[in-house]
Amino acid sequence: MFGDIFGDFFGGSRRSSANSGPMKGANIRTSVRISFEDAIFGCEKEIELTLKDECGNCHGTGAKPGTSPETCSKCDGKGKVVFSQQSLFGMVQNVQTCPDCRGTGKIVKDKCPDCRGTGHISSRKKIKVTIPAGIDNGQSVRIRDKGEPGSNGGPRGDLLVEVVVSRHPVFTREDMNIFSTAPISYAQAVLGGEVRISTVDGDVVYEVKPGTHADTRIRLKGKGVPSLRNKNVRGDHYVTLVVQVPTTLSAEAKEALRAYDALSGDSLAKGASEPVKHEKGRKKGFFNKNQD
Repeated sequence: MFGDIFGDFFGGSRRSSANSGPMKGANIRTSVRISFEDAIFGCEKEIELTLKDECGNCHGTGAKPGTSPETCSKCDGKGKVVFSQQSLFGMVQNVQTCPDCRGTGKIVKDKCPDCRGTGHISSRKKIKVTIPAGIDNGQSVRIRDKGEPGSNGGPRGDLLVEVVVSRHPVFTREDMNIFSTAPISYAQAVLGGEVRISTVDGDVVYEVKPGTHADTRIRLKGKGVPSLRNKNVRGDHYVTLVVQVPTTLSAEAKEALRAYDALSGDSLAKGASEPVKHEKGRKKGFFNKNQD
């Protein structure tokens, strides 16, 4: 940047934007959708896209068989042209891609009928993509030499496949850890017992401790997402235990619950008998406008 600035001040700046040597082809970007489980354990997917290959008729020259591309007369085969331009600081020389040959240094007069002078043929192809275990949503898989063809003998570009992971109805993911919830009954929360929990490896049986509070989070070690660098290293699965409160009870169940409450402190009777306390400055039946 500084070279260009000072060159403009003292004259004689050359800005080269062309390169007639071998150049690597452009990368191609596409995407593939996979399931939550496929992202955890890896998979293989097949995608179909349009790729350019060297024309078999002209072997990539773009010229009609029996003829050859000619050297561009405008740039003498260099692929770039130099022109001078007057500026406030004197004459400035600029280098740009040759507009006639577009930087190739060659002009095709008799074009190949198959590729119409481009030197390439486009066709639909199926490519297998190996999705590694542990890949996350938005990350990409690079497939070498499956991009656009290079120019002047340069290598092909790469194919970049972005992975789109579908949402899971039960699990969510943060880095290498998985999160979910599991319902337990009130009796299981009080007395303890076994509960079946779904994981990406299948169901596991967990022993709930007696006196477990609502929204208690437990950790299932090693049941999370594998590391991209080492598939033998996995994150954890965190499960929030949600106590289910029944909305419908039979008469016998209600009677049993009242009996339990009477034995454990009689909270139903105490709650009904406690006097109502009013805040100072308020009269019964009157409320402030800003009361929640």
